[in-house]
Amino acid sequence: MKIFTIIFSVIAVALIIFNATKLNFNALLKGESQTALITIVAALCAILLLQILRVSKKIEKLSKKR
Repeated sequence: MKIFTIIFSVIAVALIIFNATKLNFNALLKGESQTALITIVAALCAILLLQILRVSKKIEKLSKKR
């Protein structure tokens, strides 16, 4: 599970970097910039969810040890 979360986190970071290059700061909410901005937010949400999953698995492992 740890490898799964790391791989998808790296993919999400790569998507953020790629879409950051597509942003037009003069018109953020128009055309291709809007799509890039939405994708950046979605990738950030995916990273957050993966980190929550990783922490919950650690807590589960610790509770099984007791």
